[in-house]
Amino acid sequence: MKRKILMAAMGMDIGGAETHIAELSAELEKRGCDVIVASNGGSYVPMLERSGIRHFDVPMNRRAVIPMLSSLFRLRRIIADERPDIVHAHARIPAFLCSILHRFMRFHFITTTHGIYASEGLIGRLTSWGEKSIAVSEDVRNYLIKLYGIDPDNIFMTVNGIDTSRFSPDTDVSPIREEFGIPSGSPVICHVSRLDGESSLVARQLIEAAPSVSELLPSSVTVVIGGGELFGELKALADRVNEKLGRKAVIMTGPRTDVERILPVCGCFVGVSRAALEAMACQKPVILAGNQGYIGVFSPDRLEEATETNFCCRGCAMPTAELLADDIARVFSMSDEERSFLGICGRTLVSERYSVGAMTDSCARAYDSLYQKEYRVVMSGYYGFGNSGDEAILQAIHNSIHSPGRLSVTVLTNNTKFTRLRYGYKAVYRYSPVQVIRALWRCDALISGGGSLLQDHTSTRSLLYYLSTIGLAKLLGKKVMIYANGIGPVSRPMNRRLVRRAVESVDAVTLRDANSAAELRSMGVTREDIVVTSDPVFNLEISEEGDDASLLSYFGIPADRPFVAVSVRNWSGTDRLAAELASLCDRIYEGYGMNVVFFVMQPKNDEEITAHIRSLMHCTSFQVGGVQSSSDLIRVIGKADLMIAMRLHAIIFSAREAVPTVGIVYDPKVDSYLEMLGMPSVGGVDDFSAQQAFSVVSGVLEHHSEVESSLRGRLAELRKSELANTRILWEMLEKPPVRKR
Repeated sequence: MKRKILMAAMGMDIGGAETHIAELSAELEKRGCDVIVASNGGSYVPMLERSGIRHFDVPMNRRAVIPMLSSLFRLRRIIADERPDIVHAHARIPAFLCSILHRFMRFHFITTTHGIYASEGLIGRLTSWGEKSIAVSEDVRNYLIKLYGIDPDNIFMTVNGIDTSRFSPDTDVSPIREEFGIPSGSPVICHVSRLDGESSLVARQLIEAAPSVSELLPSSVTVVIGGGELFGELKALADRVNEKLGRKAVIMTGPRTDVERILPVCGCFVGVSRAALEAMACQKPVILAGNQGYIGVFSPDRLEEATETNFCCRGCAMPTAELLADDIARVFSMSDEERSFLGICGRTLVSERYSVGAMTDSCARAYDSLYQKEYRVVMSGYYGFGNSGDEAILQAIHNSIHSPGRLSVTVLTNNTKFTRLRYGYKAVYRYSPVQVIRALWRCDALISGGGSLLQDHTSTRSLLYYLSTIGLAKLLGKKVMIYANGIGPVSRPMNRRLVRRAVESVDAVTLRDANSAAELRSMGVTREDIVVTSDPVFNLEISEEGDDASLLSYFGIPADRPFVAVSVRNWSGTDRLAAELASLCDRIYEGYGMNVVFFVMQPKNDEEITAHIRSLMHCTSFQVGGVQSSSDLIRVIGKADLMIAMRLHAIIFSAREAVPTVGIVYDPKVDSYLEMLGMPSVGGVDDFSAQQAFSVVSGVLEHHSEVESSLRGRLAELRKSELANTRILWEMLEKPPVRKR
């Protein structure tokens, strides 16, 4: 539906929030919306006009009474003449003025909060928010909830969207080197910020650090991009440094609207927020440093720390010129492969989570929520325990069912902070009765799954947790779907009766394999609408950006020879398994010249047995572990020639990438999936034999292309059948409730 949207901003000069507004407006215009902007004007106005967006001059950048009254009357005239469907305010003054007009004029009103502001005194009391609020980071979301009491369900998360076609590593840098007189071999450090007040802190420190950096990197050049009230003062400081060094070591560009042409020239970027993400999109190593804190060289293990504050470093230790000089030297002392991988990780992150498309999608979801019925869904599963398989299920289901403006998802998790920060999802602590009851009370439906939730093989307590969650949802009159579950084994008679009653009571059931359907029938379940689909992970989308050598190098895996992937877990009987599996790995190394790489899918359950097996091996082995993202694990597993796995989702990850697999059966679900994929088993945990297993492995490796081709055929079928999960969920949600007499 085409809508007219009025963006209300303080100004459109160079800055993070202003760039956000400009990019968002241009993308919405491309998607068919009619966008107009009201602000005090600035450098981005010509860009808006080139995109066909009209701009109205309204002095909303000043708190004085007369400019605010003038702005109020101008806004009233614009809204009366243009009749926008939605007014979207992006700062406190525009939000305050628009909230006054919203009380007596007919338009929908949304606000975006780009940072955390002082809330004391009159300005705090006059702060206003829209019918729906958009927050750019988790700490901003918490700020809106705690200080202003905004309903969490009315807050939408967004990102600083980066146009990766504009900010690209493929940009020709020779014109910029020529413009600034930068020699081709000189290491270049870039920084972008508005040079006003506190925001100029890092620019000043970089200029002060230039002599120290020059000692370590004699021909280095620091480029400071931006203008502001302190530009003259900092330019004078840079001139003194250049005079002292006898060369142009610091370049002050002033304000620029072509930052995407300058960033590709740098070998290291220093800064925060949107500018840091733009540098990542250009595939550059980034040092996160700003006036609110310092994180240092960004790498995947700093992702949680960075995303929590929207890459602004709020609450972290403060930067110093010495810290900056040390980290700059550290970046340039890295190998080409290390720097390349940091760059690839950054661009992949931006492409997956911080694109202009993702930003606009989240904004469109907020807009749509004003017009459409939005279903609220609670997801229950083994989430937040650091199990890569279940985390992949969570991501796959959420991505699959996500529909902007139509579905709001809350996850019951063991680790709310991890779930919120890694995925941006609403999260509730699964063991808090009050929080769980509140979430279920507010929702329209519960999704139970996927994974093997309804089984007592690990414990009855776990089974009772999931059954009680289903029972509570039904007691509250909510719809329930058992989503792509693996069922069983359920051994105890009482547990089998409880599972049967629960399955008979829910509104929809899909199962990830035929054996699960047989298990339910053996319990006496008679309903005929159960659908066998497949695991959601088969349709999980992951980024393929970056070359294989850099990916393997980051995880410490040599790229000079093929490797076999191995995934094991602690289980009764694995003491004997360890010696036999170590022998098998040595035989594979000696017989086929393949490296052995262990994948730790859940650290608390996998690390001990993995370390034991590796200690028994004669050949060198490698390990990928810790809390890696499912996407990264899948990508690395996809580079293997073979997977030897106990864990079901190691089998599913490898099958998703068409990597031939042999399984070690510790649970019937493993045997079931191997059979479905047409992949062989090397026996159970208790009777595992290195000699017999080597024979099976040899058969797979010697017929590798045929096995891989067969697996690809089955994979296509599994991906197609998995789509039924989402279809059945939406059919359930949109089906009118049955009225009881």
